[in-house]
Amino acid sequence: MTEPTIRKTDAEWKALLAEKGAEPAAFNVTRHAATERPFTGKYEAHWADGSYHCICCGAKLFDSDTKFDAGCGWPSFSAEAVPGAITEHVDRSHGMVRTETVCSQCGAHLGHVFPDGPAPTGLRYCMNSASLDFKPEDAE
Repeated sequence: MTEPTIRKTDAEWKALLAEKGAEPAAFNVTRHAATERPFTGKYEAHWADGSYHCICCGAKLFDSDTKFDAGCGWPSFSAEAVPGAITEHVDRSHGMVRTETVCSQCGAHLGHVFPDGPAPTGLRYCMNSASLDFKPEDAE
């Protein structure tokens, strides 16, 4: 398992997220693998051109052209923007076996990936809006 290169204490993560103006759930989602309720995240129905980055460390995770409406209530993407940007772990919580996705740089919990997405990857990266930061195309 690859260890994240960016490490901070809980207090440091809380301060950083507050400084960035992250939503209140961001700390529990990213640092304690919480999940926001479906259809409540700010990026679930967001369709602007640009890219999605880790709210904690700023690593680029997804491009908007891979985002699709999976109908599941969370922002969904078919491919990561940069190979290796996301690390996968087996998640056996809540009586299920799923594949958790975390930011490779800082270990922030992002969501889960499922094998029911569109071609060509067949993947659905089901992410928490609280773990993402959107950058418009003209700001990149």
